Amino acid sequence: MKLYYSPGACSLSPHIALYEAGLPFDAVLASTKTHQLADGTDYYTINPKGYVPTLEFDDGQRLTEGPAIVQWIADQVPDKQLAPAAGTMERYRLMEWLNFITTEIHKTFSPLFNPAMPEEGKALMRTKLGERFAYVDRQLEGRSYLMGEQFTVADAYLFVVCRWTVPTKVDISSFKNLQAFVQRVGERPAVQQALQAEAQGNAANKG
Repeated sequence: MKLYYSPGACSLSPHIALYEAGLPFDAVLASTKTHQLADGTDYYTINPKGYVPTLEFDDGQRLTEGPAIVQWIADQVPDKQLAPAAGTMERYRLMEWLNFITTEIHKTFSPLFNPAMPEEGKALMRTKLGERFAYVDRQLEGRSYLMGEQFTVADAYLFVVCRWTVPTKVDISSFKNLQAFVQRVGERPAVQQALQAEAQGNAANKG
């Protein structure tokens, strides 16, 4: 199994999930700028959408879109409780969070990474993100994670998008519950392992 990723991108979410699940996989660096692999392979031949993540199975099938990938990963190791059982209301709550993060937070960051976006537009996006993070902060009141006390794949995704607030200058310093959440998740061994692996992969690519 292969995970095609780009350091710091949303592919960090399934990267974390794979380490949390303990599933064997190979991480393959796919540049989001050149759309090529280290060996020169055109990434569009692997994922026609051109972006990460892509999860490639041993039989050659490929799955794209982070929220779908992390649920697949979670379902391979139900004992890890990375996602509630399929068909339960709790599972739909997880899907609710994944959809909120991907549509209301993740995509709102996109203009902030676009150098062609005017500063006035970026200011509007930062305001909108502040409102979304305020909502998340309220939901985390009295909870360790989004679903309560159990870490799930939604938490990995939220952690990843929260990391983007630093380079894009989105201020979340007033959201104490969210700040505590980011620190809590960041201390998980699987998260540290994924961050280290991506840092090493990025360094090797630059070398």
